[in-house]
Amino acid sequence: MQIVLLERVEKLGQMGEVVSVKEGYARNFLLPQRKALRATEENLKHFEAQRAQLEARNLELRNEAEKVGDKLDGQSFVVIRQSGETGILYGSVNSRDIANVVSENGFSIDRTQVALDRQIKNLGLHDVRIVLHPEVSAVVSINVARSQDEAEQQAAGINVLAAEEDEELLELEEFFEDEEAMQAAEAELGTDDADGAESGDMETEAETPA
Repeated sequence: MQIVLLERVEKLGQMGEVVSVKEGYARNFLLPQRKALRATEENLKHFEAQRAQLEARNLELRNEAEKVGDKLDGQSFVVIRQSGETGILYGSVNSRDIANVVSENGFSIDRTQVALDRQIKNLGLHDVRIVLHPEVSAVVSINVARSQDEAEQQAAGINVLAAEEDEELLELEEFFEDEEAMQAAEAELGTDDADGAESGDMETEAETPA
């Protein structure tokens, strides 16, 4: 299908360009979202008549988006989720979850503005792009953790899963060290008992008349 773009569409074209797209893409996304019109002769004439207004409106929206982007870019947001020992989430973090946590922190966005190729399914820090305008985007960090304390550790650069493994190994080493010390003590105690018993036997034999 031939369409004329009413705004810049990523990987497709700039405002005013006539491009060819799949009919489903046009019907389900571009046309309903008012991002394009069918490239009929009548629509092309209408677009040219409205071009100056569309460009002015686009510039206004872009300037507003840039102001928001300056504040939003580089921000970090915490999402608390449960996971298994390997860090794989029992659920996932999707575009709606990200839009909600960003909006709860003072930035009004919806899930369609979250450029997420696939859902987040593991703990850690994840960079996610937020599209504020066809020509403006910001990158935020989504800190997925099992608790607020864990999120703070991850933000400080600590690999919490590796830290847990190290702690478990340390506890295991301490356990074996304690076991070895205990066994050595028991062995030493056993030797002392044996020496005492031998000494007692010798004294008994010495006291027994011939």
